[in-house]
Amino acid sequence: MPTTTVLLKGVVSAFDHRCDRGPQDRPFTEVHGGFSLAYVRRGSFTCEKFGVRHELVAGALNVGRPGDEFVCSHDHHQCGDECLHFSFAPELAEQIAPDAAWRSGALPPLADVMVAGELAQAVAGGRGDLGLDEAGLMLASRFARAVSGGKPAAPRIRAADRRRAVETALWIDAYSHRPIDLASAAARAGLSPFHFLRLFGAVVGVSPHQYLVRSRLRHAARLLADDERDVTDVALDVGFADLSNFIRTFRRAAGVSPGAFRRLRKGDRAAFVERLARH
Repeated sequence: MPTTTVLLKGVVSAFDHRCDRGPQDRPFTEVHGGFSLAYVRRGSFTCEKFGVRHELVAGALNVGRPGDEFVCSHDHHQCGDECLHFSFAPELAEQIAPDAAWRSGALPPLADVMVAGELAQAVAGGRGDLGLDEAGLMLASRFARAVSGGKPAAPRIRAADRRRAVETALWIDAYSHRPIDLASAAARAGLSPFHFLRLFGAVVGVSPHQYLVRSRLRHAARLLADDERDVTDVALDVGFADLSNFIRTFRRAAGVSPGAFRRLRKGDRAAFVERLARH
């Protein structure tokens, strides 16, 4: 039977969906509950919508629209399928793509969509510094581009928009020790998450979540250099939920562990050699 794990809830929600149905299981009619994109990361299934059969293999997208009926079957694969499923609040979906795009039913494996899907999967697995909601919106942007057949227009950045982005970046940095997600940062800027993500990236050069993580790392580096407090306390003080995530993220950024970084500023030769060996 299908199993679904909730990875994220909000205006952008994410689910890990695994289905073990096979050719022996009888298909039945289902209904999409909202606007959604399901990235097939493994296996395959047949999805019939509006009288059209879509053979969805790894790299394809199953596109959902509220109230649309569909029937899934697994005639060609014994092991079911696995999907990373994103759903979007109605007001956000309207900004991502027109209603006709959400009625497309499915997308075949397309290069830019697949790359965005794998990026989202990496983020869902804890490998990456984007937010999962940001990765979902990037996938949605690639979907919208593919359906429209063109490239998205570059955001028109006014002076007021730049001020919004910069002021929100300053707010993120000041409160980076607190939980901040894309929706709350966008609300602070007075924009929808979709428009805020594009604006912030265009003005600041990184995504809001990337800036949040890097602000936490900057504060951590300062505490490690100027303070003798325990590394666990530093991690929690700057906003990391657990020590292992902090150590992994800090090592990826600095090339050494937090403990080695602390020794490095004291002139520890071994820490210095370890740092050089990583470059």
